[in-house]
Amino acid sequence: MTLVVGSEFPADTKAAGIPLSPTSSLDKDASSKISVSSSDLLPPLDEKPRFTDLLLNRGSRQPADLDAIATRRSVFDDPILAKHYLPSEKYENRHRFDPNARWTFREERDIVRKIDWRVMLWAAISFSALNIDRGNLSQANTDNFLPDLGMTTDDYNLGNTVFRVAFLCAELPSQLVSKKIGPDRWIPTQMCLWSIITLGQFWLSGRSSFLVCRALLGFIQGGFIPDLILYLSYFYTKTELPLRLAFFWMSSNVCSIIASFIAFGVLHLRGTLGKAGWRWLFLVEGLLTFVIGFATFFMMPPSPTQTRSWFRPNGWFNEREETIIVNRVLRDDPSKGDMHNREGLTIKRLWTAVCDYDLWPLYILGLMFGIPPSPPGSYLTLSLRNLGFGTFETNLLTIPSTVFGLITMFLVTILSEAVNDRAIVSMLEDIWTLPFLIAIYCLPENPNQWVYFGLATALLSYPYTHPIQVGWCSRNSGAVASRTVNASLYNMFVQLTSVISANIYRKDDAPRYRRGNRVLIIISCVNLVILYPSTKLYYIWRNKQRDRIWNAMTPEEQVHYLETTKDIGNRRLDFRFAH
Repeated sequence: MTLVVGSEFPADTKAAGIPLSPTSSLDKDASSKISVSSSDLLPPLDEKPRFTDLLLNRGSRQPADLDAIATRRSVFDDPILAKHYLPSEKYENRHRFDPNARWTFREERDIVRKIDWRVMLWAAISFSALNIDRGNLSQANTDNFLPDLGMTTDDYNLGNTVFRVAFLCAELPSQLVSKKIGPDRWIPTQMCLWSIITLGQFWLSGRSSFLVCRALLGFIQGGFIPDLILYLSYFYTKTELPLRLAFFWMSSNVCSIIASFIAFGVLHLRGTLGKAGWRWLFLVEGLLTFVIGFATFFMMPPSPTQTRSWFRPNGWFNEREETIIVNRVLRDDPSKGDMHNREGLTIKRLWTAVCDYDLWPLYILGLMFGIPPSPPGSYLTLSLRNLGFGTFETNLLTIPSTVFGLITMFLVTILSEAVNDRAIVSMLEDIWTLPFLIAIYCLPENPNQWVYFGLATALLSYPYTHPIQVGWCSRNSGAVASRTVNASLYNMFVQLTSVISANIYRKDDAPRYRRGNRVLIIISCVNLVILYPSTKLYYIWRNKQRDRIWNAMTPEEQVHYLETTKDIGNRRLDFRFAH
């Protein structure tokens, strides 16, 4: 069939792309590849999959005939629209771009599995290394860390604040470096650098050295998460990425469980060579992270078509597989072809992304959503010790909430994709935590230690919605350059959450922290009643605005707009926001 502007594509399908380069700069070979026939293609994937299909990885997305064509229609199948969405001449995978490429469900299933095992698995391991070094301070607290250094819980709060401030200050610079030299080079460099700082904490001598190390760790680790998400976007479609991000953060929970067992063993070294157990903990986990970071140099290829190297002569993918990966990603989101993976951002594109007010509601959510459960989580080990649990018991008692949190996060992410909703589903985190915060607030001055443990464990088993919101921010950015900056800005606001959270529980409010818990309850109510509903309504209103303008245009006027507009990313009239 021959497609005309606006006839066969829903608004959110058109929204996937932006003009990637002026028509005059497109080479004739690329333009000549455009097919005018798409009778063998499936419609764009805009239906809502069933929850059980996603949960069990089965069902309506795959027909009984796995050898049927799985390629879906996109803007590249319309000769009028396609020239406005072709990948840039600088795009590193351009040589595999072919609008006429077709592949089967069997081929697509096999290639996604290969990406999961070779790309996603190591990304999860790398993320786990980050969380080993971010979480070991809590484990050190179970081994008299603060008394050994002559510090108080307020010093502990200050250290967390310094870490988060340094972390968020490094977010954007780190993204700029990553975009210039490539995340495949910058990510393992970061890992090796922060592992050296981590093991250097073996020689901490007091408050000053503690604060310096927290600042250095925060600055080096800043930007790591958006860097890794940008890297994963090279391999996955926008409907696949949120679930992978859930696995991404699930690896953090698995890491926390493993780290608790490591701490349980290593802290028994207290007294060895006259050193405290927490010193050995920093040394062992720092060395472990360094090994993972060094291996990452060899486990992270620059792109799907750049997996061959001197130590990997055959690469991970053959030519056919590279063609499938590149074209399925570009058909899903043509904007991913607008830059080279080692192309730095200009000041103009950076400023444009910063001034994108349509992403500001998500930044506010990033600032507020994580506050209610954060202080109870940060103070869990200290609270359990204060209630009479021993060092080794406390480390083991942190495991149940981690396990249950892993499960609830996975389920809520699947639910979000199944019902195609982000704002309302993300409210489940506050809906879950609010009653447990109220219950903890109502406990007597000296509660039964197991009652407190049960309530705290239930609270910290909440469905973590950060993977949903990261994917939400990425989807609503609409271009590689914008996505790079917006992801950093979003994560900066998330780090500000930690800065605020680190100062809600204060020494003069110990040990029940009633004032602090009252603040957490109020913030949770604000999230539920005001922030999430208003964000959803805002994006619905913005989409209706765009619909009125776009649908009032004739096909000829739409084509003229695509040819002449200087709007980019989500500024374009054919872009629709996810909510």
